[in-house]
Amino acid sequence: MKVCIPVEENKGLESVAYNHFGSAPFFLVYDLNDQKMKVIDNGDLHHEHGMCQPLKALGGEKIDAILVAGIGAGALTKLNNQGVKVYKVKEGTVSENIDLFKKNQLPEFAVSSCCSHHGGCGH
Repeated sequence: MKVCIPVEENKGLESVAYNHFGSAPFFLVYDLNDQKMKVIDNGDLHHEHGMCQPLKALGGEKIDAILVAGIGAGALTKLNNQGVKVYKVKEGTVSENIDLFKKNQLPEFAVSSCCSHHGGCGH
C-alpha cells in the first residue's frame, strides 16, 4: 500500500505535512510494504482555485491513500472516484502520521470537512 503526504520541504520522514493538498510544493510517497520513499514535485502547483488535477499533480504515481491537513471538495471527490481515500493528519512529522495511519487513528475526510478556499485553510 502506498500513501502520499503533501509536504512543503523535503526532509524525508521528518517532513511535516502541508496544510493543503493542491498547493503543496512536494508529495512524499511512502510504500508501507517495502518502506521505500519517493518525493515528487507538484506538477499541478499553479492551478486555478477549484481546478486541481490530483492525479496529474502526482505525476501518474499509483497511490492508495493521502494523508493531509486540508483538501478541497473537488480534489477529494476526484481522488475518491479513483479509489484513493484521504485522511486528516495530526500535528507532527510524516513518520508520526504514517504510524497513526497504520493504527487506524487518522479520520477519513468527508466532503463536509473540506476546505472552501485556497491558501489560508484554518485546519
